[in-house]
Amino acid sequence: MTNLEQLREAHHEAICEQILGYRAGIPNIADKGSKRSIQLAQGILTRMGFPPCPDPPKGQRAGALFESLTRDYLQEAFRLIQHLRPGNWTFSVHGDVTVFDQYEHLTDLAQVLAQHPGLRATLGDYLVKPDIVVSPSPVSDQEINQDADILQSNMATLTPLRASNFPDPRSILHASISCKWTIRSDRSQNARTEGLNLIRNRKGTTPHIVIVTAEPLPSRIASVALGTGDLDCVYHIGALRTRRICQSGWRRNIERDVQPAGGWQTAARHQRPAV
Repeated sequence: MTNLEQLREAHHEAICEQILGYRAGIPNIADKGSKRSIQLAQGILTRMGFPPCPDPPKGQRAGALFESLTRDYLQEAFRLIQHLRPGNWTFSVHGDVTVFDQYEHLTDLAQVLAQHPGLRATLGDYLVKPDIVVSPSPVSDQEINQDADILQSNMATLTPLRASNFPDPRSILHASISCKWTIRSDRSQNARTEGLNLIRNRKGTTPHIVIVTAEPLPSRIASVALGTGDLDCVYHIGALRTRRICQSGWRRNIERDVQPAGGWQTAARHQRPAV
């Protein structure tokens, strides 16, 4: 049986095979204008332990592959812990949040904004389309009462988790995941804006709001990881490798130049090595 460590190794191997590699002698996660970024990226790629992609994709193609591989990893990981998270779970790329129970009301708002472009300019765009969405399906009364007759028809009549409560039951958004192959500019801060929209515009439970990245520079990771609560956490495909490179005797000056504000202990609480 596959365990989580083996699954993560397979995930890293797939990333190296399909996305992570060299272009003109520079790792494709590195900022070619930053010597430190190149050094760290080379260290991460070397410590992955797998052959790099011979012809790494560019731009949106790399991002799309990263999203797909991350979704596949999450889906397989959930299967291993099905006993901890029972139910019928769906993992989708580029899902529309209005299909979920907490954000169903935004459909009406979107129609009004489409009819009145001036309002859209004033109010902004409330519709968020995360890179990956994770959601459990509502359960039937038969599933709820499979071990004992614990729920009667006149109880728990408002919860979206119970399918019989609604003629058209909707799934509940459990997690919104933004995949950032690299973090280069203010556009990467869009994940914060999306997170705030999800928090402010919900009618129900707040989903987990997460970023997954392969950015090599800890200072740039810290720019999204160290925040005020708009994001739950930031996962890095090689977080432990990056820390070891910066803290080892190899290239000692890197740690001095790229150590995130607040120090490694502060950043490590947000940059979790789960992927």
